[in-house]
Amino acid sequence: MIPEIVSRKGLVLLGCGKMGSAMLEGWLSSGFPIDSVWVLDPNPSDRLTELAKAGLHLNQKLPVSAAVCVIAVKPQMMGEALPKIIQAKDSSTVYLSIAAGTPVARFEGVLGTDAAIIRAMPNTPAAIGKGITPLVGNGNVTPDMMQICTALLGAVGQTVQLQSEDQMDAVTAVSGSGPAYVFHLIETMAQAGISQGLPADLAMQLAKATVAGAGLLAEQSTQTPAELRVNVTSPAGTTAAALKILMDPETGFPDLVTKAIKAAADRSRALRD
Repeated sequence: MIPEIVSRKGLVLLGCGKMGSAMLEGWLSSGFPIDSVWVLDPNPSDRLTELAKAGLHLNQKLPVSAAVCVIAVKPQMMGEALPKIIQAKDSSTVYLSIAAGTPVARFEGVLGTDAAIIRAMPNTPAAIGKGITPLVGNGNVTPDMMQICTALLGAVGQTVQLQSEDQMDAVTAVSGSGPAYVFHLIETMAQAGISQGLPADLAMQLAKATVAGAGLLAEQSTQTPAELRVNVTSPAGTTAAALKILMDPETGFPDLVTKAIKAAADRSRALRD
């Protein structure tokens, strides 16, 4: 439930691409009033134009003291975009950034060291309400501000609060980039099925449904992923034969995935620095 103060004082969305649009649709579908939203976007979609006719404030003058300003522009556009939302700031305004790789210090350099800033990292399943978003705030963020932003991000999935911004590089590598790893697993499973004689469309259907179903089972089950894996694995059976390859300590998933996530985290640190 998004606190009433947000609808009363207004919510500003700076940038409305794929992730910004997913969040906006989540807010509106949860009952948030459309006339309490201001969107700044230089190339508005047909959907935004349609919403503007229903009351959304599109590229209009911002409220003087918005409750929340959500920053959803690409990092390379930050220098031009950020000054546009300073006018909506007062001591009760919280800035919520979902811009990848942009540290809190960069926002403080433009918005001021007195600004309340929360950095978040949603992932692409947010587009269907199944995302997970870690958050971390600077010293100016109050518990009420964190609650507001958690509620806003909760409209597109789960949220978790980090202990420090230093954890964000690892988070980026695991959950931010993680959907791409899963999509590649689906690709490779389907291709392997084709190599064993399955038609391409059937192989892809089997791979998609298997990954989606296993993920949902892992999330909803009281058992650990390791226990669920054991449940599927009969001694000397077909699954055991496959897992012998996948769980090889030198060539299997343990080493490969660890290296991949380290590479992603290292790249996140390099982009930050």
